[in-house]
Amino acid sequence: MSGPNSTNRIAALFPGQGSHAVGMGADLAAAFPVAEAVYAEAETTLPGLRALIETGPIEDLTLTANQQPALVAASLAAYRAWQEKTGQTPEVAAGHSLGEYSALVAAGVLTLTDALRLTRTRGTLMQRAVAPGDGAMSAIMGDPAVVAEVCGGIDGVQPANFNAPTQTVISGAAGAVAEASTQLRARGLKAIPLKVSAPFHCALMAPAATGLSPDLKAAAYGPFAFPVVANVTAELTDDPKRVPELLERQITGAVRWVETIQTLAGKGVDTFIEFGPGEVLSGLVGRIVPGAKTVNVGTAADVEALGA
Repeated sequence: MSGPNSTNRIAALFPGQGSHAVGMGADLAAAFPVAEAVYAEAETTLPGLRALIETGPIEDLTLTANQQPALVAASLAAYRAWQEKTGQTPEVAAGHSLGEYSALVAAGVLTLTDALRLTRTRGTLMQRAVAPGDGAMSAIMGDPAVVAEVCGGIDGVQPANFNAPTQTVISGAAGAVAEASTQLRARGLKAIPLKVSAPFHCALMAPAATGLSPDLKAAAYGPFAFPVVANVTAELTDDPKRVPELLERQITGAVRWVETIQTLAGKGVDTFIEFGPGEVLSGLVGRIVPGAKTVNVGTAADVEALGA
């Protein structure tokens, strides 16, 4: 693997739900003391989380309240190992949904402990916000303008994730999502129901946003070491005072990932490094900015290759 050098303009990317795996980051913790320290802090903050990450079972790790802080830990373990090994720092960062918390920790805005606690509470509140079966999400392949038009005519459903130029996820009440999917198929688009535990990033998540608001406002926010692109605005932010509001809005607002990557590319970023398990974001970057250089850092071998 040929890695970025000191002349590359690097954006750090952090994944969201669905990228988890049992054992993620265990080799990093064994090889790098800075990664081990991340997992140790995660265990101190949320007792039992480390064992869940390392040995599962996958059913328990997949639960939203566990998966969110677990991915924060795995992503930051990879990031800190890379930073120590290479001596490099990104110019900017972004995270997909809960990955925004990881990006804020990397930028020095949130402490790891606060991010772990916030994402545990966030996951718990999001899971409780809608009764099982009442909500749904569906991935739509096709023109996002058509998706927005159809959703605009149906109460209870809205675009939730603008993931790629022709991939938009819709979210909302189960019946409304089913009706929108039917109409979109009739317009020639492809609709794929998603196996999710709740309808994320839609108005039904309002109770979760309200519930998390006090914790967001109470957390401490330090200065930005580098800017982070917020999900709900797709714009760079470096004002700590704005972070609680942006994170609260994120729970019910759409993840504007296409615009996020376009914003980063527009700032001259030429290398996108995805920290943590999986390659979902790297794949999306390739569809948004064809030809962009993407690198995945999720294992000790990945870090060693880049530090060579």
